[in-house]
Amino acid sequence: MNKNFKWVERGYGKNSIKLLHVRRDSAVHSIKEFVVSTQLTLASDKDYIHGDNADVVATDSQKNTVYILAKKHGVTSPEDFALLLCSHFLAKYPHVQEVVITVDAYPWRRQVVEGRAHNHSFIYSPECLHTCKVDQKRGEEPLVTTGLEGMRVLKTTQSAFVNFVSDEFRTLPDMKDRIFSTIVSSSWQYNKHKGVDFGKIWVTILKIINDKFSGPPDTGIFSPSVQNTVHLIQQAALTDVPEISQIKVTMPNKHYYTVDLSKFKEVGSKDNNEVFLPVDTPSGNIMAVLSREDPCQVKSKL
Repeated sequence: MNKNFKWVERGYGKNSIKLLHVRRDSAVHSIKEFVVSTQLTLASDKDYIHGDNADVVATDSQKNTVYILAKKHGVTSPEDFALLLCSHFLAKYPHVQEVVITVDAYPWRRQVVEGRAHNHSFIYSPECLHTCKVDQKRGEEPLVTTGLEGMRVLKTTQSAFVNFVSDEFRTLPDMKDRIFSTIVSSSWQYNKHKGVDFGKIWVTILKIINDKFSGPPDTGIFSPSVQNTVHLIQQAALTDVPEISQIKVTMPNKHYYTVDLSKFKEVGSKDNNEVFLPVDTPSGNIMAVLSREDPCQVKSKL
């Protein structure tokens, strides 16, 4: 390679390895369905520079490794399985310098039939997608990140947006009571990986998001802005989950505008707070990353 050129990043692997694991505990079965992607970075770049494949662990072999380790060790959380894969590739191949594993977990839940949890029947329940990424360099601790995607929520009141900048560009009126709807995306980074109950933390974060968006069932929780709701979620996550070092939350607006029925003088209505027009785009997008650490000391940005 030209001495004036330097690698910024390189790596190769197998994308979208689909895996269903069934755990059969007597008559009661449990399932995990993952989509796994692997990426290895080698110590040598001779495969790129000279086309020399002597050190290349074929992507097909990486795929096979996913299935073999799932059979040998079983499958629990996406994070634990990704950690297992990182550890394997670094231990098996001394010329591998970095491993990146990503996992998407399909949202299956056990069926309830006649008021009882079914032993072996499940229903796909896509309320949100559980993702994770583990990045481990040789000689270093793994960096574990969990993600949540596609959590669409809506509440019909207890939301406002008022007293924002008013100038020659403004057309939006103050809204003292509005529908609040969004598709929540979030990711959080761990400050350790040993002794962490990733499944419990996943459930905790889901509860925090629901609590800070919805509030108590009878009264709800007031949101003066999407920004404030984002911050409440992040603050609670860092307070309640000490294993998390930073958390990112993104909430795009999914607008519902009142349909103007007043122009239909004979059949319409002057007042309307029941019929709305959903408008997905253009939409506001609110995002923040909150950390318990000095931002300069954070290993990797979310």
